[in-house]
Amino acid sequence: GSLYVSEYFSQSAQKLSFYSWYGNAKLFHFHVPEDTVLLRWLLQASRGKGPECTSMEITVHFRHGAPPVINPLGTRFPANATVRPSYNISITLSSAVQNTTFVNVTTPAAGDWFIAAHLPEAAGRIEVKGFSTPCPYMFQADMFVLRLTDMPVLEPGVPTPHTVVLPAKPLHVKVFVPKHASGMRFQLSSCVTSEQRACTVRVLLGSITLPQSFQRSLTCTGSINCSLALDSPPWEKWLQITVESLGTANASVSLEMLASFTVCRPGSTSSFLSFISLNQSQAGARPGAAGSTAPAAGEAPRNASGQRGSCLQSQPVVREDLDVVSVRYRLLNGPSVPVSSLSPTLLLLNLNTGMDSGGSLVVNLLLNKTSVSLANATVVACVSAASPVLSLNATRNCSTAFSQGYPLSVSTSSGEAMLIVLYPQTDDWFLSLQLLCPRGQGDCGSAEARVTVFAYLTPCFNDCGPYGQCSLLRRHGYLYAGCSCKAGWGGWSCTDDTKAQTVGAQNLATLLLTLSNLMFLPAIAVAVYRYYLVEASVYTYTMFFSTFYHACDQPGVAVMCIMDYDTLQYCDFLGSVVSIWVTILCMARVKKILKYVLFVLGTLLIAMSLQLDRRGVWNMMGPCLFALVIMVTAWVHHGAKRRHCYPSSWKRWVFYLLPGITLAFIAISVYAFMETNENYYYTHSIWHVLVACSVAFLLPPRDKHKKPWAWSQKLTCRYQICQNDREELYAVT
Repeated sequence: GSLYVSEYFSQSAQKLSFYSWYGNAKLFHFHVPEDTVLLRWLLQASRGKGPECTSMEITVHFRHGAPPVINPLGTRFPANATVRPSYNISITLSSAVQNTTFVNVTTPAAGDWFIAAHLPEAAGRIEVKGFSTPCPYMFQADMFVLRLTDMPVLEPGVPTPHTVVLPAKPLHVKVFVPKHASGMRFQLSSCVTSEQRACTVRVLLGSITLPQSFQRSLTCTGSINCSLALDSPPWEKWLQITVESLGTANASVSLEMLASFTVCRPGSTSSFLSFISLNQSQAGARPGAAGSTAPAAGEAPRNASGQRGSCLQSQPVVREDLDVVSVRYRLLNGPSVPVSSLSPTLLLLNLNTGMDSGGSLVVNLLLNKTSVSLANATVVACVSAASPVLSLNATRNCSTAFSQGYPLSVSTSSGEAMLIVLYPQTDDWFLSLQLLCPRGQGDCGSAEARVTVFAYLTPCFNDCGPYGQCSLLRRHGYLYAGCSCKAGWGGWSCTDDTKAQTVGAQNLATLLLTLSNLMFLPAIAVAVYRYYLVEASVYTYTMFFSTFYHACDQPGVAVMCIMDYDTLQYCDFLGSVVSIWVTILCMARVKKILKYVLFVLGTLLIAMSLQLDRRGVWNMMGPCLFALVIMVTAWVHHGAKRRHCYPSSWKRWVFYLLPGITLAFIAISVYAFMETNENYYYTHSIWHVLVACSVAFLLPPRDKHKKPWAWSQKLTCRYQICQNDREELYAVT
């Protein structure tokens, strides 16, 4: 009997995120071994137990060969991108804290398999770290495979007898498809049961791939021959064949199988000569080299034209790796390739390294219209994986035995065509081109067109455009890219302008966020007038860096960065927290030497904590609370010493302190609970205005022995009257 081996693969759980772009989807990458007959996914989802955790629906996408191309937000893809919907399931976490789901795939395709999981669309609310505790939703994917260790091999052209022992135990065999196979014919004959009755079997050719599966099915009844022809089977791969008995439970089935291939021999001498000429030309600058390369380079087209009898013309292509998920394909015979009507021109685009599926494959065709001798002639092309399409006519629809390719065409009326394949599966990709002539033109066989081919792999198409940022994402050792859009733009490559901000709205947002910082000018004036020069310096620093940080932080075109973004952000955060720190300490009315020590020491500690965690809520709340404790202690001390409330003036409370405290609380509420991605530009501007106004109200009056800014104390003889600047504990009026 057959020997089955079970294997188990697991990856660590990941915390799920609400979806706003592809980086929010958590990716799992598995490798399915050859000869796998059953694949079972174990999907485990769980959530926290706190009151903030509610019912949630988790979407899980599957794909073979590359990460799944998903569109949970229903946005538009780039104009020339052909997208096929992903296969997905939903897992609901309602009252149960944990959910376990199984997904079975019989006869799965070997190679890379990817799972992507995410939560529903993000609400867009800006969460302040520490003010709210988000519910953790965890997801883990494990993989079980059942593998046949001794799968029988069909030898091409040799009839082989086999037996299906039980209907519950199907027969698995495999056959190797050679390179340049243009067709395959599978034949089943001599099918009888152990009871010498006519048998009924079902034959499945190929493996299951997701999101689309092109597994071919054939039902054979009786002892007559049963056959199936396949065009363009996958080159240099094992093709799995499964035979299931549909008869009685206890009867075994004997049958005979035959697999035969039609092999297409390419015209490849021209490729060899081009390769030789390339080597000689690059050997290059030595004497006599140029003269020896010229005949070889000129001989290649003549040799190619002499091979019109072959079934395809292969053009040599060099793969040039540029960077991570960045490849350029260079044609040795030049960017322009000859295309005839007798046989297709074939280009191999190698994407089988296992690290190429995380980008976008771009193929651009440009027809040289002067090279086409026939009017209304069309060059049809097909980009396909695993095997090329070798018969390019209108009825084939660019399909191979087990996959659907991507059609292209150029003509004298439309001379350019582009195709974008998002996350191309790991495989050998082929570009087939052939000239189609209008009916009634007899000289079609001698016609030739020249097409310029540009093909490359890029992390993000068009680098996500002006309103997006291309981010390189990583899952363990696997790298893939995604676009993070801004200014209301959306879509896979940030080309969807449905919710995009206009340039006027972008300018308005920039002006609001920057000019609202000018509300610090009254606070600076009040501080200078009352001799709080250190505080005024801090407010000036905060106003300057907050203005230019928000000018640099804008998502659209209205952007100006006077220095590095990270530096501007750090200085803005530092100035904001230090402004609150010095304001509250100034209100405490402690001795000058102690106040300045606290100023410097607090600023150093705030700088350290911001370096540790810039967005932590305690970086702001910690200094605020500590300064408030100092202020309350000082006020209690002053009140106890004077034996009345401090500050003692009711006007100070009614017209200054209470309005300032009210403005500060409103500002904190807006900052912590009201900001979203959509309203950020005006809610954060309100935060700037409220904080600046509260500072102007909260600053205490100047010392009584400090005279207003004036020149009356200066004498004409340039001597200055000195005064005793000693500390006094006086009542605040």
